[in-house]
Amino acid sequence: MAQPVSVALDRGDPRLHEKERDAMDAIDYGTGSDGALRPQHRKLHDPSVTFEEYYYYAQLTRAEEEQQPNSDKERGWLSIIFPSKSDGGVQPVSVNMTEDARTLNNDAPGRMGISDEEWTNASRALRTATRGAIFYLITTDILGPFGLGFAFATMGWGPGIALYTVFGVLAAYSGYLLWEAFMGLDSYQFPLRSFGDLGFRLYGRWMRYLFNVLQSIQLLLNVGLIVISNGEALYQVSKGKLCFIICCLVWALFGFFIGQIRTLQKFGWLANASVWINIICMFITMAGAAKYAPNYAAASASAGAVINPDLITAVNGVYPPVQTSGGLPDTGSFVGSLNGAMQAIFAYGGAMVFPEFMSEMKRPKDFLTGMWAAQAFIYFWYMFYGLFMYGYQGQYNVNPSYLGMGSYNISTAGNVFAMISAAIAAALYGNIGLKVLYNQIFVELLRCPPLTTRGGKLFWVILIPIYWGIAFALAAGIPNFSGLTAVVAAVCILQFTYTFPPLLALAYWVKRAALKDGEGFNPATGQTVRHDHGIQRFFRGFFAQRPKELALNVFNIFYALGALALAGMGAYSAIEGLIAAFSANTTTSYTCKIAI
Repeated sequence: MAQPVSVALDRGDPRLHEKERDAMDAIDYGTGSDGALRPQHRKLHDPSVTFEEYYYYAQLTRAEEEQQPNSDKERGWLSIIFPSKSDGGVQPVSVNMTEDARTLNNDAPGRMGISDEEWTNASRALRTATRGAIFYLITTDILGPFGLGFAFATMGWGPGIALYTVFGVLAAYSGYLLWEAFMGLDSYQFPLRSFGDLGFRLYGRWMRYLFNVLQSIQLLLNVGLIVISNGEALYQVSKGKLCFIICCLVWALFGFFIGQIRTLQKFGWLANASVWINIICMFITMAGAAKYAPNYAAASASAGAVINPDLITAVNGVYPPVQTSGGLPDTGSFVGSLNGAMQAIFAYGGAMVFPEFMSEMKRPKDFLTGMWAAQAFIYFWYMFYGLFMYGYQGQYNVNPSYLGMGSYNISTAGNVFAMISAAIAAALYGNIGLKVLYNQIFVELLRCPPLTTRGGKLFWVILIPIYWGIAFALAAGIPNFSGLTAVVAAVCILQFTYTFPPLLALAYWVKRAALKDGEGFNPATGQTVRHDHGIQRFFRGFFAQRPKELALNVFNIFYALGALALAGMGAYSAIEGLIAAFSANTTTSYTCKIAI
């Protein structure tokens, strides 16, 4: 639905010069004019597109979204837990659309013939998700709860509760910062698709490359970690009768098939089922921990082996009793506790894909409530589960915790549910991870066809087995599962959840505040007017912020620096743990027998 620019400016920046505002009001939402270069005629990630142009079109899109009908079923809090079926997404202005308009990522010359209406309709057609779907996609993260018993065992009651609470609050705050930047930079004309796009529009090409590399590494390792943990679960279910590496290979092959799902929309019902399967698995595991002794055969992989091997060493065939600590356990080294903190951080690792989720929402404004609900859900259930497991299994907690049950039957039931839920999570990670690699390398650099075309779909079929195979081979070659998760948490997850969001919000709020009377983007000429540049503009924009944003940005600077410091310590502790595992000749996953 076409909207005049003045409607958007009522909700946007009021400091544009009156003459510029009058000129903009004379231009219809979907029309080109006066030979100005249109959004669909620009190259992918065109560095000549200014912040002001992104911001201008974002205000138009937000204004149109406010006019979209919102079903009564999507307004209450119950709609988050029990989402209604999608109504097909944002309704286009016109259903007529050329094939070139459907390939948003295509740099082909055919895009020069695409009209403004076709271009924006192509973007509208991809926005189908509701906040209920977002809630389930965020809470699908399987690795979080089953590493928390291990995390609390390495940190103790007090520090564990405090750190997990602080991490949860900050993760929710980071989600808000990402939402703020997304709302001000995404539009139908310039759709924002990934974390890398946010970095590019606020810092430049180098930040996009950094984000894409780290995001690709994290998603690849996440898939590999789930393959190995599912392999351990299947090996335990078989009582060691199946070769362990074959158990892992089974899940890699499973990924070859489930990975063929290309769109996040089709993951909606799987994510919904995964959350409740996860809850069932948690209750089964807690029941087993309360009734049965720990799995002493797996003590070498427990938290006790990290903090103090004497705590899990049998004397005359008798293992020490379960022990807990009110404060940090006396380990003689801070490395073990830092590894535990990294496991807690892993529970909040969803921020990395928040921009991807928002890009497919009918109303990105609703992302905030869906995300906060998901963070509250994760905090409550994960905290309850982690503390329960620590109370009953103490230093014998292993990661993942459902492998630490002394009862085969209970452990098997937990393993089965965990494997199903984990497989769904791995498919989600693999889907997004391959999309990042494909769009940034195959489409942009190698000029391969977009995934929306027939050729792109064929490439997807071929690349999925290769992606899962690499993830499997990489994770299987590292002998310390918890050490690997700690490395991923420190190098990747912590950055996307705690370091990058405040840096992005800092740049966004400063650039927006730097806009003053007489400045802005003029769609009639395609020109951006600025009265100053460089460091002078940055400092002027920083001190021109509204008091709330100025205070938050001062906090954001210290927040980002603190996250970087924690990442450095976490990476050090994780690498030290891996070095110790290799020096002790600990076997890799390329073996038939492991301790269960």
